[in-house]
Amino acid sequence: MQDLFSLKDKVALITGSTKGIGLSIAETYAAAGAKVVISSRKAEVCEAVANDLREKGYEAIAKPCHIGDKAQLQDLVDTTLATWGKIDVLVCNAATNPVYGPLSELTDDAWDKIMDTNVKSTFWLCNMVLPGMAEAGGGSVILLSSIAAIKGNDKIGCYGMSKAAEAALTRNLAVEWGPKGIRVNAIAPGVVVTDFAKALVEDPKRKAIVENQTPLRRLGQPIDIAGVAQFLATDASAYMTGQYLVADGGTTIC
Repeated sequence: MQDLFSLKDKVALITGSTKGIGLSIAETYAAAGAKVVISSRKAEVCEAVANDLREKGYEAIAKPCHIGDKAQLQDLVDTTLATWGKIDVLVCNAATNPVYGPLSELTDDAWDKIMDTNVKSTFWLCNMVLPGMAEAGGGSVILLSSIAAIKGNDKIGCYGMSKAAEAALTRNLAVEWGPKGIRVNAIAPGVVVTDFAKALVEDPKRKAIVENQTPLRRLGQPIDIAGVAQFLATDASAYMTGQYLVADGGTTIC
């Protein structure tokens, strides 16, 4: 019987994979048989994560990359192809949100940093990877969006706009590359216990409010998102593309 959730012999490139959701996805993929590329800005951190995976018997390489630098992104892709000859799964996880507050106070520099890092870099990376995927017969692309893309707020509005743009990018890439056997889907996490949500997680009152507003009555953990990412990378989701999967404990249904 076919193992629908296996990633045996697949090569997965995961940005922002040294901590939080990205790290959990890398660990989950490796355990499912994938060869994983660990990437974030700091070389020593990338190497430490890759070493840890290799010590567990998995196949992993480390390649630092600042996703806002197009040349570094191309080097990341080229290094992966030089090492393993293909990219079967691309996970665009790395993102930034340097400011909190109303849009009326947002500077042009902050706008550019958020949009360039979260949207343009994903656009660049997909254009670098997808042609090779098509030549190889297909693959899976997973973009990490956010429920901030579908709910308005007065603290991270620009971040939410960037994540909404990624959702639109998902649908358009799915249409464009579907005939070539490439599936493109997005995950929209709710509040997950990571550095991004540190201020909320470490405030007992705010944490309790969010938990009480969530039908499952808890915050998400990185593994909650990694499981969805494994589903989207494998044959278990072979007939899904252009979709936006919300994993938020039910927050957005209330």
